[in-house]
Amino acid sequence: MIVQIYEIQTPGEAEGCIEAGVDHIGGVIPDKREWKQPVIRDAIRVSQGTKVKNSVIPLFDNMDAIFRSLDYYQPDFIHFCDTLTDEDGDEVDLEKYINIQRETRKRFPEIKIIRSIPIPVDGKGKDFPALSIAKKIEEVSDMFLTDTWLGKEPVKGFIGITGQQCDRGLAKDLVKASKIPVILAGGLSPENVYDSLVEIAPAGADSCTLTNKRDEEGKPIRFKKDFSRVRRFVEETRRAQELLGDEKERLKKEIASLKERLRDREADFTAHSIRPNRIQPIDELEDEIAQKERLLKDKKGQYK
Repeated sequence: MIVQIYEIQTPGEAEGCIEAGVDHIGGVIPDKREWKQPVIRDAIRVSQGTKVKNSVIPLFDNMDAIFRSLDYYQPDFIHFCDTLTDEDGDEVDLEKYINIQRETRKRFPEIKIIRSIPIPVDGKGKDFPALSIAKKIEEVSDMFLTDTWLGKEPVKGFIGITGQQCDRGLAKDLVKASKIPVILAGGLSPENVYDSLVEIAPAGADSCTLTNKRDEEGKPIRFKKDFSRVRRFVEETRRAQELLGDEKERLKKEIASLKERLRDREADFTAHSIRPNRIQPIDELEDEIAQKERLLKDKKGQYK
């Protein structure tokens, strides 16, 4: 299960994340006019040659500026986090964003694409077009990331850094429906990541705001990580990973046992014995197998 931490803007913070056991580190390019940031490139280079992957988020949608940035930073992933809806939550025309991702793949086939899917705050996901958006943009994406949509975002035009959890039901639906891995994000902290992962079973967990340092008023400080919280976030994610793995193995064993019983029943089922009292136990076994396979799929989601 992937542990991803944003916003990592310096080599020192990248090193701290790697030491804490983080799998993906991500930096932010805040402005297309100042897209060349040597310190961010140095942070990316810290993870090169290790198992840790790196990514950049461009907070602009100009294709030329995006391509210049990718040439300069050479990350493992580019992460697009445009809102993809208007302020009322209605889906916008996605062709522009699909085209940017399609052209990015052509120009930089070695760089994978993460796409944030907007999901409203917890309890507000009904009728929101997250699944429709994901289906349309899935073909040109390698990984999805859920993130919390407010309507008026902290960074206009882009979702993220809200510190609020997204709707768990809709996030779980996305994990089930998606053909590509889904990382859960949006208000995750060391205190809630375990329960969230056990419930939703995504491919990983992402944190930014709630693993940051706090100021004197208790507000998160952007671009400053609290590594004690990062370490706890990693530990809680690994704890959830262990539980999900154990549950998956238990279900697999139960399914294998049921299938063996079914084969024995079918082998004993001769042509001259076609009677309802012989058919019913076979039907019941098939139903139980199907039910447990659905449960296994729900537990698995995109979690590997």
